[in-house]
Amino acid sequence: MIQIENLTKRFDDYVALDGVNLSVEPGSVYGLVGPNGSGKTTLIKCLCGVYITDGGSIKIYNECVYDNPELKKRIAYIPDDLYFPATFTPRDMAQFYSTMYPSFSWERYAELGKLFQLDEKKRIARFSKGMQKQVAFWVSMSSMPDVIILDEPVDGLDPVMRKKVWSVILEEVEARGVTVLISSHNLRELEDVCDHVGILHKGEMLLQKALSDMKSDTFKLQLAFDGEFPEELKEKLSILNHTVSGRVHLLILRGTSEEILETVNAFCPLLADLIPLTLEEVFIYELGGKGYDFKNILA
Repeated sequence: MIQIENLTKRFDDYVALDGVNLSVEPGSVYGLVGPNGSGKTTLIKCLCGVYITDGGSIKIYNECVYDNPELKKRIAYIPDDLYFPATFTPRDMAQFYSTMYPSFSWERYAELGKLFQLDEKKRIARFSKGMQKQVAFWVSMSSMPDVIILDEPVDGLDPVMRKKVWSVILEEVEARGVTVLISSHNLRELEDVCDHVGILHKGEMLLQKALSDMKSDTFKLQLAFDGEFPEELKEKLSILNHTVSGRVHLLILRGTSEEILETVNAFCPLLADLIPLTLEEVFIYELGGKGYDFKNILA
């Protein structure tokens, strides 16, 4: 389990993280999302023990992470900006990782080598960005970690390789109960793999829910009436956003689907189409409520 409580991190006078709470259950996939500058990478570096925190606590399997080399042997971290020694090949990196991770598996290394199909004797510096990202996954997954922390994991990969990498990640979760935390701007892909999602905004956790719950209590509703929109209906619904295109009213609202449709149908609409929001739409709406100008973006 990953447990973060009241995490605070400052850089001089700038507060990068302000009282962040986050919980990830064992064997689950947690998606951390937020706009640029929200503090995602800072949180991840605190979680990996790269940064020392200014307040709060970070524990993985009930152990503090910072200055805990034994715990870090169970954690694989793939950052957005990769670094490899200039002369190293994938084989050199594997050898290096095998000295740090007692659970490193050369059998797994050979299996993943068939998947990535990279020349293990070629200098990594000569690889493309996408190929370097594959090397990072190759050696990290071969380390057989219990916790995987990923910052923009598939950035730079082609569509086919993206699917292969996601398959490898989910295979680790399914086969070994690995716990995964992923930070990414690709919300469509996160929607396919995550169990829980947290939205970080200006160093604070704006929303944290199971993905199924997040999408089951907020909806997009298309309405049309033979006449004006009933003012009484506005009082009966928990409307978060209301836009109009011709005769069709688009509402973003909270509530259960049964309650919403029962309330709306009492006013005999010509059209009543209730659609669950995507993760991307939830993200956009929640940020819109925090001062971002997203007028009509959900139309």
